[in-house]
Amino acid sequence: MSWYRNTVWFLTGLREYTRSGYDSASKHFVPADLEVNVTGRSFMITGANSGIGKATAMEIAKRGGTLHLVCRNKERAEEAKREITTETGNQNIFLHILDMSNPKRIWEFAEKFKTEHKLNVLINNAGCMVNRRELTEDGLEKNFATNTLGTYILTTALLPLLANEDDPRVIIVSSGGMLVQKLDVSDLQSEHVTFDGTMVYAHNKRQQVVLTEQWAKVHKNIHFSAMHPGWADTPAVRSAMPEFYEKMKNKLRTEAQGADTVVWLAISPAAAKQTSGLFFQDRHPVSTHLLLARTYSSPEEEEKLIEALEELSQKFKPA
Repeated sequence: MSWYRNTVWFLTGLREYTRSGYDSASKHFVPADLEVNVTGRSFMITGANSGIGKATAMEIAKRGGTLHLVCRNKERAEEAKREITTETGNQNIFLHILDMSNPKRIWEFAEKFKTEHKLNVLINNAGCMVNRRELTEDGLEKNFATNTLGTYILTTALLPLLANEDDPRVIIVSSGGMLVQKLDVSDLQSEHVTFDGTMVYAHNKRQQVVLTEQWAKVHKNIHFSAMHPGWADTPAVRSAMPEFYEKMKNKLRTEAQGADTVVWLAISPAAAKQTSGLFFQDRHPVSTHLLLARTYSSPEEEEKLIEALEELSQKFKPA
């Protein structure tokens, strides 16, 4: 089955996830969707110092939004802020240095943020693909800690703040790679398998999509969405997937093309009219499963994921 999934996924990717796939899809975009002034609205973007996060920040800054850039590396974050400010003239850009693999710090950051700022849109973009099993200082597998638990804690902690605002939205930058994986709650930290960073990342991205669907069912006043940016030429792809990059580099999307649907989901009135909890590709909702791939999970499995993340997250919550 894994051979089938990977083959179908790759063939789909060649047709849809590449730059030519974006060019084809963009012919159906409505330009007016992004002709929006978001002055006065507040946006948080994790992993915003490069790649899709930075490209998203740039587009929102051009339209007047207040930006909170959440980044791990202070030097690169400051450089990104300077570049965005210089290009857009937007002065309402704030930096927050935070490692999304550190659950204690995420809780502390979110609790402090709630007392100082408002928030209309949370964009969970930060992610990592560590190709060897590596543990954080808290003993957590690093990919899981960053991609899944970190996203869960930050979102959960900020939901009350979002709920107080007009047109609140939560967007998760997932990956089409999740299509080759079925939700597996029995080994969330990859302790009992031969470790494969690419597959662990894909598992994490499947978990993110399930979280999006589950949150949408519970929090009816907040619009949730997940998305696949396609195969884009970003620093993360170059460093984490060098062989894939070398093979595909002439077919990859630009960072701006990868970020397009994130921006659309974050600011477009048209996006807010879509059903909450969907998975998007090129401004259009798409299936979260490949045909005949047997990646569906049961409601019980999805509930177990939420329960496991909640239990784990509470261990790190400040008293």
